[in-house]
Amino acid sequence: MRKMISLLLAVTTAFTLAACGGTPAADSGNTAGALDKDTESRADALGADAKNGPTTLVYGSADYTRINPAMDEHCEINLLLFNGLTAHDGENQVVPGLAERWEYDEAACTYTFYIRGGIKWHDGEAFTADDVKFTIEAIMDPENGAENAPNYEDVEEISVIDDQTIAFRLSAPNVAFLEYMTMPVLPKHLLEGEDMQESDFFRAPVGTGPYKLESWDVGQSIVMVKNEDYYLGCPNIDRIIFKIVGDDNAQAIQMEAGELDLVLLDPRNAQNFADREGFVRYDMMTSDYRGILFNFWNDYWTENRDIIPAVCYAIDRQAIIDAVLLGQGMPAYGPLQRNRYNNEDVEHYDYNPARAKEILEAAGCVMGENGFYERGGEEVGFVISVMSGEQDRIDIAQAAAQQIREVGINCTVELPAQIDWGGQMAGLIGWGSPFDADDHTYKVFGTDKGANYNGYSNEKVDEYLTLARQSDDPAVREEYYDKFQTELANDPPYAFICYIDANYVAKSTLEGISADTVMGHHGVGIFWNVHEWSISE
Repeated sequence: MRKMISLLLAVTTAFTLAACGGTPAADSGNTAGALDKDTESRADALGADAKNGPTTLVYGSADYTRINPAMDEHCEINLLLFNGLTAHDGENQVVPGLAERWEYDEAACTYTFYIRGGIKWHDGEAFTADDVKFTIEAIMDPENGAENAPNYEDVEEISVIDDQTIAFRLSAPNVAFLEYMTMPVLPKHLLEGEDMQESDFFRAPVGTGPYKLESWDVGQSIVMVKNEDYYLGCPNIDRIIFKIVGDDNAQAIQMEAGELDLVLLDPRNAQNFADREGFVRYDMMTSDYRGILFNFWNDYWTENRDIIPAVCYAIDRQAIIDAVLLGQGMPAYGPLQRNRYNNEDVEHYDYNPARAKEILEAAGCVMGENGFYERGGEEVGFVISVMSGEQDRIDIAQAAAQQIREVGINCTVELPAQIDWGGQMAGLIGWGSPFDADDHTYKVFGTDKGANYNGYSNEKVDEYLTLARQSDDPAVREEYYDKFQTELANDPPYAFICYIDANYVAKSTLEGISADTVMGHHGVGIFWNVHEWSISE
């Protein structure tokens, strides 16, 4: 278990950063080439008047310390720089990517992918099946601590048949495997023998995507130029700049001032752009939920696991959505509410403070003089740790903590400089995937899986998730996902709170955004068709 904690701590970059952004890494020199004077001036002003022509898009971004798609799956920038063998379309369905087609041999449980001809890395080197093998094996290597490793744990053999053909033999069926082959492929010729967590490559990445890195001014901007050799065609927009603006309010101010072309805002700031001339607000549905994670590695929950349902009943979810998200979201009771396999019949833990108190008192808790319950002479209460940088998480946690205190549990919120996943009492977690139901369930709630950040373990949950991923029969999968969600509700790993919408604001001159696509965790996904976007006069 301690080894598992150490691996989890090794990959906390993706969770301690907002949209993979956080405090800037120390600049170890020229990581991707110094900004030229023209680009530097854009990074300073970046308004419409400061841009040289209509084909530069400026996106208001959180900060990055690295760009590592094998380890950090929630980074918006990954879609611009990299590709997988498969991809997702605007309806989040699997479509061909770098592989033009594939075959599945059911008897041998083997997928064979046929890679498009002529694909090149941004540095001009040929893309081959060896790059795919290298990437997936790096993720599978336990020494690298990849949270995505459970997606490939049933891979028994990877065979490079030739430069354009690769086969994966699985130990058991995994109907989500094609989903997981959307994983961005990394270049073997630049990363072989490198540290997959610390390599300088991840501050000067080379991919096959629609855009390639031109320069990176740490803490200021990441500049990308179009890949004229992109396999789906040369992008319309010449240059995309991720301008680092870490504060929600500052992003809104810069958007209003014309210094940004596109930004993901919190609901309060986004509402100011509704029906405003020159702007378009995209209130996009997501599969992204928030909840209170109970850390089962902390002894507190070993002793008080039976009061978790009381915490769940203490939360007025709709009140939080109305007050914090301004109605932009919906109450959460489980991880699959935006999935075809959602089970609506599980316990929702709808707001019921009286029921919360009944559970506490049935567990032997007695009300103390200070208005909080006590158990065995100790006050009942816990601390929710929240990462800084995401105001909606902070506001959700504080609102929930206040409601939990009102039923007699002394719940408070802290904003540590760094999240201690192994030692914290509880955290304000976010997860959610718009893709196959296996994604963000098997690796999140399965015992000792790579994205299980709270030590949750339930044998029935493990069994149902395994059986669900091994069948391609929708009826069978529905049966096991129903059982999984029922068991998860009976033994909650989180107090689910809400699903949130993604409130993007764009200049009205930006065209091509797929407004109906359901976004993923952190609202990621808007750039799925960026090569088709354009900027009008």
